[in-house]
Amino acid sequence: MLGKLDYPKVCSRWVPQMLTQDHKTHRMEVCQELLHQFEAEGDKFLDSIVTGDETWCHHYEPESKRQSMEWRHPDSPRKKKFKTQPSVGKVMCTIFWDRRGVIFESVNSERYKTTVTKLKARISQVRPEKQKTFRLQHDNARPHTSLANTAHIAKFGWTVLPHPPYSPNLAPSDFHLFGPMKDGLRGQHFPDNDAVIVAVRKWLASAGADFNGRGIQALVHRWQKCITNGGDYVEK
Repeated sequence: MLGKLDYPKVCSRWVPQMLTQDHKTHRMEVCQELLHQFEAEGDKFLDSIVTGDETWCHHYEPESKRQSMEWRHPDSPRKKKFKTQPSVGKVMCTIFWDRRGVIFESVNSERYKTTVTKLKARISQVRPEKQKTFRLQHDNARPHTSLANTAHIAKFGWTVLPHPPYSPNLAPSDFHLFGPMKDGLRGQHFPDNDAVIVAVRKWLASAGADFNGRGIQALVHRWQKCITNGGDYVEK
């Protein structure tokens, strides 16, 4: 019956938040502003962006169903895979990066004020030409946008790009970096935090500048798509 009607069966797509019209309007306004800056400056604008965010990395993260797929003969019995949970042990990784690569990473939940102070020192070492021209792109999580941290960042003279609420699909760390990074760690058992950190750094080093460049470049398409979608979520 379903085949004759040509009605495929599809799964729902998880989204961070049910967006109101106000949310959608705000998302469009922010994307229009950022797109105008890109149109005015071109690649110079993308070169100036330093983006960053935090994520939990577990001592053990089970493989996804797709990762555990394997070639089998049609007559072979289907392999059983038992559902497992991520380990309790985990470490918070904060990563800042640009088109050229990773600039700074820190571990565990130190105060954001301390993190951005270290980022400032690191930029002066590895991107001295960016000290006064770069734009910081981070989401509007409470640690990023508290009055104390906003005032602290303002002292540095940094430009902070606007970011609408509930918009991980407009944040390069969320839509481009963290997924592949965690996929690279899945299925491995790490004995402690130090082993996780070593694995994360090894993966980041292996990703290469092309990977980072694609993540920043993808912002342009996502800004355009968000506007075209009337502010709704962008998948790719």
